[in-house]
Amino acid sequence: MSGYEGMTVMVVDDEPMVREVVTNYLERDGFTVEGISDGHEALQRLEQAIPDLVVLDVMLPAVDGLSVLRSIRQRSDVPVILLTARGEESDRVLGLELGADDYVPKPFSPRELTARVRSVLRRAVLRDDDARLEYGDLVIDAAKREVNVRGVAADLTRREFELLLFLANSPRQVFTRAQLLEHVWDSSSDWQDPATVTVHVRRLRQKLENDPHNPRWIATVWGVGYRFEP
Repeated sequence: MSGYEGMTVMVVDDEPMVREVVTNYLERDGFTVEGISDGHEALQRLEQAIPDLVVLDVMLPAVDGLSVLRSIRQRSDVPVILLTARGEESDRVLGLELGADDYVPKPFSPRELTARVRSVLRRAVLRDDDARLEYGDLVIDAAKREVNVRGVAADLTRREFELLLFLANSPRQVFTRAQLLEHVWDSSSDWQDPATVTVHVRRLRQKLENDPHNPRWIATVWGVGYRFEP
C-alpha cells in the first residue's frame, strides 16, 4: 500500500501522450486518475466533484488553464500543480498569484511530476493541531487553519498559510529562499524557482500588512531571505 489509494488526481492536458504517461506513473503510486483534454470539460467535471489534486496545463483549448485556475479558486482550495511551457515566467508568476500550489515546466520528467504531487498532498494534509500563535494583533490558529489580523479573518491560500505558520513558529530566525522551499514546499531549489517564495511573501504582505511596502510581520533580510518579527 502506497498510502494514496482512494485519492483522485485530475490531469488536464490536451496532449493525449502527456495524459497517458502521467496517468501511468500516478496509478503506480495508487492514485485514481481522471484525464481531461480541455478547460471547458474540466470546469464541467469540477462542478460535479472536486478531486484531491489537479494537474493543470496552462495552454488548453476552449478555456485556458489560468482561467480554469481562477474558477477553481472561487470555489475550492484544492491543490493545483500547473504545467507551463519552459521559459514562460509570466505564466508561472501569474499562476502563483492566482493560487497555484506548484508548477512544473514542460518538457518534464513524469517521475518529478509524481514526486511533486506527493509533496503537495503531504503538505495539504499536514496539521499542527496544538498550535495557536498570538503576536499582538495577529492570531494564527493552526488547528482551524485560520489567521486573524486586527480582528479580521485573512483569506489565505493553503501555501500562504503554511509559509506564515512556518515563519511564525521560529520568530526572528532568518530563512533563505532555498530553506523555505525545502521546508514549506518540501522541494529542492533545483526543482523550484526561488521567485516562488518571493511571490508568496508579497501576497502575504498584501493580505496581512497595513503597509505592504513597510511590513510589520515579515521582514526582508537583504541578500539572505526573510524572518518573522513577533
